[in-house]
Amino acid sequence: MDIAQSKRRENIAEYILYLWQIEDLLRALEFDEQAIDRVLVAPREFSEGKAMLFRSWYVEMGNLLRREDKVKSGHLEHTLHLIADMQDLANRLMKLGVGADFRRVMGDLTPLLPELRAKLEGKEIGDIELCFRALYASMLYRMKGEHSELTDSVVKVISPVIAELARIYKGVEEGTIELKDE
Repeated sequence: MDIAQSKRRENIAEYILYLWQIEDLLRALEFDEQAIDRVLVAPREFSEGKAMLFRSWYVEMGNLLRREDKVKSGHLEHTLHLIADMQDLANRLMKLGVGADFRRVMGDLTPLLPELRAKLEGKEIGDIELCFRALYASMLYRMKGEHSELTDSVVKVISPVIAELARIYKGVEEGTIELKDE
């Protein structure tokens, strides 16, 4: 919860990937409250009050996954809405002067999108969600100690796109970047 809040304030992309990781952890623990407490809460040695708060947050995340019928797979609507917002921002940046750096890094990625889409079977999703899926898959491969052709190439080409988009997203939220037609 504290990590999620910090990531949300600092970097929207890291926040999304973190929440996806929590979703998978909760699934691996089969949403069992005792397992959640043992694996996710107890090792952090919180005061009882803070432990209750964190336990409740994890349990509520599990409840949301159940309500959204995403017990086996899928991502919470909350993160998908954020990705949709980022896709909208990306679309705007392709036309606005403030998007010059984004267009440059996106230009490096664009030729690779069809191949990436085929590998991830992402025919019906936007480019930004596709990028998040690729980054998450790459992260999972690394965590398992496995190597994938996605791992190196994805990080090198997609990371700058998502990093630039997250930087601008934060700037727009904070009011330090203005999106206006020029």
